[in-house]
Parts: sequence; C-alpha cells; structure tokens
Amino acid sequence: MNLAEKQVELTAQLAVLKNGQDRLALLVDQARKRPLPAPDLRGDANLIPGCLAKLWFVANFRDGRCFFDCDSDSLIVKAIAGLLCDFYSGHAPAEILAHDPNFLAPLGITQHLTPNRRNALSKIWKRIRHFAEVNVK
Repeated sequence: MNLAEKQVELTAQLAVLKNGQDRLALLVDQARKRPLPAPDLRGDANLIPGCLAKLWFVANFRDGRCFFDCDSDSLIVKAIAGLLCDFYSGHAPAEILAHDPNFLAPLGITQHLTPNRRNALSKIWKRIRHFAEVNVK
C-alpha cells in the first residue's frame, strides 16, 4: 500500500469519530497499547532535543525502505509521533519526500495540540524527512 492509499485508509478510520478531540483520544488509547520499545531506544543518542516531553526516535534503512520507531514519556506525544512513525515506516525515501506532511490537519488533530506538542510533531516529521533525504537514491 502506498502513502496515498494509507492516507485514505487512515482518514476514513479517523473520520468516523465526530471531532478532533475524539480522534486524538483514540490515538492516545492506541499509544497506551503500543508494544514496549527495545530498551536501547531510550538512549541519550536517540533523544530529540528541544521537546518539553522526552521524545526518542530511531530510524533504520533496509531493502530500500525507511523504518521508524519512537517513544515518549508523554502519551500524547507518543501517540502523534507513533502515528507518523507507523505511517511512514516501510516506504521508500522518495515516496516519503513526495508526501504532504500536513495530512493530519484536516482531521482536526493538530489543532488540539499545545504548541509544545506541535513542536514535537514537527521535530519528528523533520527527522523522518531528513532520514529520507539522506537515503534517497
């Protein structure tokens, strides 16, 4: 499934909920159920500076595709960052770079985030994009 198809599927899944707050609540509930990350994920080398909440991010490249994982000590940050990591994982760098990162805005999710949490979302997207740029061929 390509990113455009994934976006349609995710949008349809979240659109059944009546507003952005309910959608964000669903994402937080999903974050609670995420499997525990590998112990080495929470190392200082993976910590993203400049976020109010602690946010760890790891990227890997294999078989021509990018894979991302993250964790946070804030459930909301973990939910949003995890959504982006899951969404973009398994895709080629060129496809990631061609995709509009603002696809969450029409769903009303980003409007319910504090400026600090929007900052964390922006930092994750920049890390994903940078990793794709470095690995595009």
